[in-house]
Amino acid sequence: MEGWTRKNGHVVAKLSQQEAAVIRGLVGQLKDMLAARAAEAPQDELAELTGIRTGPTTPPEDRVLARLLPDFFRRDPVTGETDEDVADAAGAMRSLHEPALLEAKTGVAQLVLETCPPLGGRVKLTGEQADGWLSALNDVRLALGTALDVEEDMPDDLPEDDLRREHLGVYQWLTWVQDSLVAAMMA
Repeated sequence: MEGWTRKNGHVVAKLSQQEAAVIRGLVGQLKDMLAARAAEAPQDELAELTGIRTGPTTPPEDRVLARLLPDFFRRDPVTGETDEDVADAAGAMRSLHEPALLEAKTGVAQLVLETCPPLGGRVKLTGEQADGWLSALNDVRLALGTALDVEEDMPDDLPEDDLRREHLGVYQWLTWVQDSLVAAMMA
């Protein structure tokens, strides 16, 4: 991949078969994780009658999912006070808001899977689709970064015996892909 460019109101790039496979594989895995979390939502008769969806009240146990679905707290914009310490407030907020967050995250993952050619090739995105790609790439990077324990002061090249070495290269490549997409969108 040579990077994203802007042409005639679209953002375009050409992916090799291997690059497309990496993106599709990671985004597909992320989508599956998010779908499994969505399936944990409680069945609620009132939700079925009103159409108001509810989600789990507890955060995910998996640390990657916990990074993608952080706790929900209300913060007063004037005083800065938070309900973080109020019993069950975070669980109630999670139950109300997590279904929409999961829907948004699985939606952008599906968009990437629909617009990324399985055998590689040209990708042509509208502005809205490019925003979706950015969100999905960000989620994949957060997930992979959490799994690899990526830290700000981590060296670019890990020792040969570090099991994270090869995967860190994928993380760095995804960072470049995301950065290239941002630059093309801003051009």
